[in-house]
Amino acid sequence: MPESDAQIIPIGTSGRPGRGTGRSKPSSAARSLAPTKKKAPAKPAPEPAAVKSAPAPKSAPPAAAAPVTSATTATDRHPMAGIPVTDWLSAFQQAAVELFDDQWERRLAEFMAFLRRRLEGGYAVDEYGFDQEVTERFFLAALRPIAEKWFRIEVRGIENIPTEGGALVVSNHSGTVPVDGLMTMSTIHDRTGRFLRPLGADLVFKMPLVSSLARKAGATLACNEDAERMLTNGELVGVWPEGFKGIGKPWSDRYKLQRFGRGGFVSAALRTGVPIVPLSVVGAEEIYPLVGNIPSLARLLGVPYLPITPLFPWLGPIGMVPLPSKWLMEFGEPIRTDSYAATEAEDPMLVFNVTDQVRETIQQTLYTLLLDRQSVFR
Repeated sequence: MPESDAQIIPIGTSGRPGRGTGRSKPSSAARSLAPTKKKAPAKPAPEPAAVKSAPAPKSAPPAAAAPVTSATTATDRHPMAGIPVTDWLSAFQQAAVELFDDQWERRLAEFMAFLRRRLEGGYAVDEYGFDQEVTERFFLAALRPIAEKWFRIEVRGIENIPTEGGALVVSNHSGTVPVDGLMTMSTIHDRTGRFLRPLGADLVFKMPLVSSLARKAGATLACNEDAERMLTNGELVGVWPEGFKGIGKPWSDRYKLQRFGRGGFVSAALRTGVPIVPLSVVGAEEIYPLVGNIPSLARLLGVPYLPITPLFPWLGPIGMVPLPSKWLMEFGEPIRTDSYAATEAEDPMLVFNVTDQVRETIQQTLYTLLLDRQSVFR
């Protein structure tokens, strides 16, 4: 047949869609792929009635067929199958001993009693919302390993903290995030047994979750009325006069104190006659080195600044982990205010002079600590 007379059919166009070539019967190749049904064994033809066969000789009984087992499924597989209950209890007991030492039963009983008491409302908070039990058992317990293992805080002059009565601890502020306030609370409690009552900014008490945690930890709004009431009641009050200007200052201004506000903390100390304990903290500046800021986005979010550090936001959540800098804390000699009359708190020159004295004491101590520190991270 000549090539010009051949009929050219494109591949896949000669039949109906989905039916191959369009033939009603499957091809032999398709039939070979189909599963074949097993034919039932043919029944033997019955023997004629007239013919009787001789009895078959007795033989040994056929061996029993092996049982057919199906594959194990996820439903049949159980995590506790085959492990006695006593082994599970022993494993839990060993784990408890490793976590809570030999006194784990007593600790567990105390924890259950604590939960029952909390659920029944058998606990007390003061007029500011301070929950001493929760603060000591959970809040400060969580901060302790960070202070001891991560920042390795070295403390000097802790004997300058009064063992009783009201006192005002005034500290420098730094670190982009106010971690230094948390570390100060943990350090003072672990070494003196006293709770530091921080004075927080308005922003702290506008944040839903942070506000409730701050109240339970003993913080209150930074106003003269609350500060004076606490000091009069014999509380140890902490204040960071630099505010957001201190923790949000750029890396180039590290360890340079910002303005101490209008000296409201000095007025509260003069009215109540409590000593002022200056505190200098070295090491907090390096945990989140502030190298940039996004003011427009910060205003949109309603925060004082939006920090940019060498690790954040480039590394995401990992960039929020503070760097393990070496910390030094020095509590200075208390500045007494009981020699002044309460009415002298209205004297602006006296307030300015005492404020400047506290500021200069902290600044000079910072320079001394920087010289004593061998390096940033050890």
